[in-house]
Amino acid sequence: MKFIIAIICTAASAFALSLFMPWWTIAIASFIVGFFLAQKNYVSFLVGFIALFLLWTILCLIISSGNNDLFSHKFSMLILQKDNPILLIIATGVIGGIVAGFAGLAGSMARKIFVKKA
Repeated sequence: MKFIIAIICTAASAFALSLFMPWWTIAIASFIVGFFLAQKNYVSFLVGFIALFLLWTILCLIISSGNNDLFSHKFSMLILQKDNPILLIIATGVIGGIVAGFAGLAGSMARKIFVKKA
C-alpha cells in the first residue's frame, strides 16, 4: 500500500511542479518523496521510475494523439531514423523514469544519512 501511495505522490507532485517549473523538477519531487516516505533503496528507485515512466508516457500519448501523431512521426524519423512514434514515446518515459528513479534513490539514501534511528 505504501508503494502505491508513494507512486501516486511522486507522479502528482512531479506533474504539479512541471506545470510551473522546468522539466528537471521531477527529480526534486522524487527526491522529496524518497526522503519522507521511508522505504528500501531499490523500492525508492522503483517508485520514482514507475511513477515518472507512467506519467510521461501517458502525457506523451495524450499530447501526441491530439495531433494524430504528426509531430511524433517527424521527430522519430529525426531521432530514431525510423518511423516509430510509439518507440519514441516509450524512450521519453524511460528517460524520465531513470531521472526520477535515481532522485528517489538519492532521497532514500539521504534519509539514512540525516535521520538517525532512535
